[in-house]
Amino acid sequence: MENEARIVPVSALRDNYIWTLSQAGRCIVVDPGEAAPVEDFLAREKLHLAAILLTHRHSDHQGGVAALCARHDVPVLGPSSAQMPCVSRTVSDRDSVRFEGFARAFEVIATPGHTEEHISWLHAGHLFCGDTLFAAGCGRLLGGTAAQLHASLQRLAALPDDTRICCAHEYTLSNLRFAQVVEPGNAAITARAARCARQRENHEPTLPCTLAEERETNPFLRCHEPAVQAAARQHDARTATDAPGVFAALRAWKDGF
Repeated sequence: MENEARIVPVSALRDNYIWTLSQAGRCIVVDPGEAAPVEDFLAREKLHLAAILLTHRHSDHQGGVAALCARHDVPVLGPSSAQMPCVSRTVSDRDSVRFEGFARAFEVIATPGHTEEHISWLHAGHLFCGDTLFAAGCGRLLGGTAAQLHASLQRLAALPDDTRICCAHEYTLSNLRFAQVVEPGNAAITARAARCARQRENHEPTLPCTLAEERETNPFLRCHEPAVQAAARQHDARTATDAPGVFAALRAWKDGF
């Protein structure tokens, strides 16, 4: 639509995506793990960098900020963390931020779990969720707790079906391999794996995907399903019977997968 931002993933590092949103000649980037791909994109598209949005503290998400800020006088918005000194404006849950040239606001959702300070950004039906929710997966626990991450995912799962998931890594195929082990009888997982394999063979990103698809194929959003619960208990007989307990067991299982 004419009044919507153009959203494009830029490949960086080994398997990161830096998400770019451009409108009216201005560009906002999310989680620039390195600067060079962003500079190349700005030059190629003839765009002016307007702001940098961050989701959490890991270097593959903020590693390019210093170099970008050295060349562009822009605000850096992100969560409060002693390990994120580059942030010039801290934001927190339910904040709404507007930028010149962009028709829609950017909404902040607190999503702790992968790290304790992690946030996600929601803009015009697109969710920039860093390492909280992946296509068919979720982030590891690297500072937060399983209970926090499960609660964060449940909150994201309550968004509309057509929400577009713009996560930060191309992990889809490996996540789907795990999902197929958890739910070998889930035809939606099998179909998605085949489609995503074709996309990667054609050097295409598997993202963004929809939240509706995640609900059908992502085991970490399906901890209430009997088949997922049974698989978790079969893998580890100590698995608790409630959804948070099943989630913790799945996350531990995936860590060693």
